Amino acid sequence: MTEQAQPEAETEDFAFDLGEREISFSIDEDLYALDAIYGASYLFVDRCYLFLSRLAERKVHVRLRTKEPSSEAELEALAGEFANELLNSQLRFRIGRATAGIRAQYMARAFFGSGGSSTIQDLLAELDAEELAEDALEVPVPWKDSPAQQKGES
Repeated sequence: MTEQAQPEAETEDFAFDLGEREISFSIDEDLYALDAIYGASYLFVDRCYLFLSRLAERKVHVRLRTKEPSSEAELEALAGEFANELLNSQLRFRIGRATAGIRAQYMARAFFGSGGSSTIQDLLAELDAEELAEDALEVPVPWKDSPAQQKGES
């Protein structure tokens, strides 16, 4: 029995550039939707300054600048966290797109109910019936039952 050669997996490391208090990298929009890039970026606005720019078509350049002095290890950790959040955001984006039809059906059912659609006239009639019904919690008016009114005085 001979062993079959395993094909080599093509992998690319997460490449980034380090600067003083900043780290930058490029993101390919063929891998991550622009909305996913914005979503991941938004979660970092309280921790660092973010700068997004367009390097080329379908390439977004991200620059994260820390608000406080940071070590090289801290900057690399920040880039790793951003990469993880980018993947998380892309997954949420894809799930949202895949389940859009189901959410639309749930919203339609919530607004229009399951027993068919109500007409405006039906809704107005229901409101009129509620207004005409006696309210059990109606607060009595004090002068309605005053002793002067009971004696017939005005």
